[in-house]
Amino acid sequence: MAGPEGIPVLDLKFIRENPERVRANLIARGSSVDLDRLLALDAQRRSLLQELEDVRRQRNEHSAAIKGRKPSDEERERGRLLKESEPRLETELRAAEAELDALNRAVPNMTQPDVPPGRDESANQLVRRWGEPPKFGFEPLDHMALAEKHDLVDFEGGAKVTGPKFYFLKNEAVLLEHALVRYALELLRGRGFTLMQTPDLARREVCAGTGFNPDGPERQIYTIEDSDLALIGTAEITLSGLHAGDLFELERLPIRYCGVSHCFRLEAGAAGRYGRGLYRVHQFTKVEMFAYAHPDTSDDMHREFLAIEEQVFQGLELPYRVMLLCAGDAAAQSARTYDIEAWMPGREAGGSYGEVTSTSTCTDYQARRLGIRFRDADGGKPRFVHMLNGTAVATARLLIPLLEIHQQADGSIRIPKALQPYTGFDRIG
Repeated sequence: MAGPEGIPVLDLKFIRENPERVRANLIARGSSVDLDRLLALDAQRRSLLQELEDVRRQRNEHSAAIKGRKPSDEERERGRLLKESEPRLETELRAAEAELDALNRAVPNMTQPDVPPGRDESANQLVRRWGEPPKFGFEPLDHMALAEKHDLVDFEGGAKVTGPKFYFLKNEAVLLEHALVRYALELLRGRGFTLMQTPDLARREVCAGTGFNPDGPERQIYTIEDSDLALIGTAEITLSGLHAGDLFELERLPIRYCGVSHCFRLEAGAAGRYGRGLYRVHQFTKVEMFAYAHPDTSDDMHREFLAIEEQVFQGLELPYRVMLLCAGDAAAQSARTYDIEAWMPGREAGGSYGEVTSTSTCTDYQARRLGIRFRDADGGKPRFVHMLNGTAVATARLLIPLLEIHQQADGSIRIPKALQPYTGFDRIG
C-alpha cells in the first residue's frame, strides 16, 4: 500500500540498491515474496514511465509543428500512432504498478542488526529474568478452576451469547480489569504520555497501513459488512491513523500516546493446549503505549517502552522473562520485538512462561504506508518518523498470572499492593 503521496512501503530505491540485503531479510523471516519479480516490475515500471513521457513529449512537439497548417499524410499517420500509443502505455503502466504495489506491500520490514536469525519461537533469545516462580505448599489451580471457584468468569455464557472464545467477566474480576487499566493509566500519565480512549473501529486502509490485514484468507481482524470499517485489534491502529498524512515540526517529537480500547482478534488457528480459557480470546481490553519518534532516538524509546512494561510486571509482583524475538517470529511490520512472558503455574504440568505483552519498533515502515513525516531543524527534505508500540496491560491474558501466582493455601487470591487502591479490596475469596 502506498502512502498518501504514492510512497512505497519499503522504499523501492532501497530495495533496488540493496537486493541481497532484502533477499537475506526475506529468507530470515520465511517470507515468500518473489523479489526477482518485484525488481523486474520496478524496472518495467520505470521503463514504461520513460516511454510514456517520451510519447507525450513527441505528441506536444508534433502538435506544435503542424499548428496552423494542414498536415501531410505522413504527419497525420505519425500523429495517429502517437495518440494510440499513449493509452496503451498508460494501461500497461497501471497493470505493472498494481502488481508491483501488491508485491511491495508484502515485503516485511528490515530487521535490526541485533535481532537473532531463526524461523520460529525456538530461536528467540532470552534477555533476562525477574522474580522466581512460586513454590506452592499445595496443589495450585489454573485460572479456569480459580475463576469457577470464585465465580469470576462465565465462559459458557459468552459462548452462548456470542460464540467460542468470548466470555463474561463477573464480580471481582470486573473490578480487577478496571483496576489494571487504571494502574497502567496512572503510571503512563506520570511518564508524560497523553491519555487517549480511542474508537474501537478504524477504516480498512488505516488497519492495512499499520500492518493488520483486514481482508483475504489471512486477515487478523473483524470487518464490518457493507462498510470500509474494521474492529481494531489494538489501539496501535487508531493511534497510527490519527496522524496519517501529517508533517510534524521537529520540536513536537517525540509524541507519546497511551491508548485505551477494546481489541478484537480473529485468532485463527489458535486452538490447542495454550489456547484455553483467557489466553486466546476474541475480545479484550488493552492499554497500549504508542510513540512517534525521531529516527536517531527511536532505539532509546524502544528501551523506555520495555522498561515501562517491566515496571508494570514488577508492580504486579509477577515473575517474568524478557525475550528478543527472532526474525521469523516477529510481525512483518516490526524491526525488533521484545516479548514479556509471565510465569503461569497452570499453563502446563509444573507451570511455564507465556507471552503477555510485547513492544516493537516499526522504524519508518508504518510511517511510509501512512505518509507521516517530520521536518528536521535544518529545514531540509521531510523525513519519515519512526513509530513504536508496546502493551502496558492486556487485561484478559494478564488475569491468568494474576489469579494463578497470587492464589493462597486457603483458596483465596491475594491482590498486589499496587492494585489495591483501584480495587478497594486486598483479597478475592
